[in-house]
Amino acid sequence: MRHRRIGRKFGRNPNHQRALLRNLAISLILTERDVEDFDTKEQAPKTAGRITTTLPKAKELRPFIEKLITKAVHAQASIKAAEELACKAEKNTEEWKAWRQGEGWKAWVKASAPAVAARRAVYEKLNNREAVTLLFDRIAPRYVERCGGYTRIYKLAKPRLGDAGKQAIIEFVGENDRRNVVAASVVPTVE
Repeated sequence: MRHRRIGRKFGRNPNHQRALLRNLAISLILTERDVEDFDTKEQAPKTAGRITTTLPKAKELRPFIEKLITKAVHAQASIKAAEELACKAEKNTEEWKAWRQGEGWKAWVKASAPAVAARRAVYEKLNNREAVTLLFDRIAPRYVERCGGYTRIYKLAKPRLGDAGKQAIIEFVGENDRRNVVAASVVPTVE
C-alpha cells in the first residue's frame, strides 16, 4: 500500500527521480538565457521560460521549482541590503583595502550571509552554477512582489508521438501572459 507516500515514481529509483526533477528544473531555468548564449540559434527556445514535457512530470516539477524560486525571492532583500553596503571602489585599491579592514566589510558580510546561504541551498538541489545565477539574478527579481504561483501548466491536446503520452507546457508566469485588452467604455458627458 502507498499510504502517505507523496510524489510520483515514474518507474525510477529515488536517485533517478531526483536527477529527473533536477534536469527538468535546470532546463526550464536555462531557457531564460540570452539567444547569444546558445551555441546555435536553432538551440535557442522559441519562447523563453517554457519547456514541453509530459503532464505527470510537469505536475511533479512545479512544486520543486517553486520552492527554489521562493528561496531566491526571499534572498532578494539581503542581496539588496548587501549591494548598498558594498564598496564602490575597485578591488585592491587603497580605498577598497581600507573598507575591507574596517567595519564596512563586517556589515556587508552580515547583510549578505542569508543570500549566500540561500544560493548554497539552491545549488545543493540543482548542482548547476549557471542555473543558480540565472535564478537569483534574472528570475527571482521578477517575483519579489508575488506571493507564490510562479509557474503554470498548460495541457496540450496533441499526445506525444510514439507512446501517446499526455503532453504539457510548463512556463514561468509573467513574461508570456496573454492579456485581454478591454476597450475603455466611453461615457458621454452632459454639458
